Amino acid sequence: MQAGDSGSAVDGRRAALKALAAAGLALAGGGLGAAAETKSGTASGTADSGMLRRRIPSSGELIAAVGLGTYQSFDVADSADPALEQVLARFVARGGQVVDSSPMYGRSESVVGDLSAKLGLRNRLFLATKVWTSGRADGIRQMETSLTRLRTRQIDLMQVHNLLDWQLQLPTLREWKQQGRIRYLGVTHYHEGAYREVEAVLRAEKPDFVQINYSMAERDAEARLLPLAQELGIAVIINRPFAKASLFARVRGQPLPEWAVEFDCVSWAQFFLKFILAQPAVSCAIPATSKLQHLEDNLAAGHGRLPDARQRARMSEYLARI
Repeated sequence: MQAGDSGSAVDGRRAALKALAAAGLALAGGGLGAAAETKSGTASGTADSGMLRRRIPSSGELIAAVGLGTYQSFDVADSADPALEQVLARFVARGGQVVDSSPMYGRSESVVGDLSAKLGLRNRLFLATKVWTSGRADGIRQMETSLTRLRTRQIDLMQVHNLLDWQLQLPTLREWKQQGRIRYLGVTHYHEGAYREVEAVLRAEKPDFVQINYSMAERDAEARLLPLAQELGIAVIINRPFAKASLFARVRGQPLPEWAVEFDCVSWAQFFLKFILAQPAVSCAIPATSKLQHLEDNLAAGHGRLPDARQRARMSEYLARI
């Protein structure tokens, strides 16, 4: 299944984007002090772009807290798609880093690789992809193909997709990490039904990253997985941050609460993403989009203040009444 949301346009989001433009939000500003996070969650500085950055516990490296998923959105026939070229260029210009893909996302890996090569952006991207097959030999072949498609000699993060044959794939990933072919390794899933197995793998293997679903509509990860990842020092990537766009459908025609400005929020996309990013265990959320205006809106969530515990409770209560 997907690792992000399609970002499909809905009436409510169009209205919110008008509000975003009217507010004149400076995405590259950072005047409100979006802070980088240490392992303990304390502020350690502000990135040049103003984008909130979080530390990868296993290394201390900082990554931007809002990334870019590629499920469906980058699966296009023509790698020279001017709209996607603009999206990727703007993503980096606004401080984005993490681009997440998978062999099961059609041509997405190839499109990302072609565009990043054309734009000369490889060194400014944190490329994450996945192995999604059974057997050691097939896993190696698939990862070799990903290297070719992404036009890189090294992948920043290789993940075992949906835990498929993780017992065989993770040892290979560890070998590749030792060889310098990948920098980090992880596991993923998209459904709360797999959380028990995810938890067992995290405890036994302690990967660098785990990628799971989490949103205002899907909060099961709060109970055990997010606290466990933080306890074990495992970075967390969030997929399905908009619950496959169902959250936008839920709030269509509903006003954003006026008090959202208390945490520098002027759109529903930012409302949903800031709720996620306020979780200290979360390293990065990866909403997928092929639309420049949606990209700008998503990235804005990584700037300015985040809601505190009281405000998050108020956000949940407000959404529950809709």
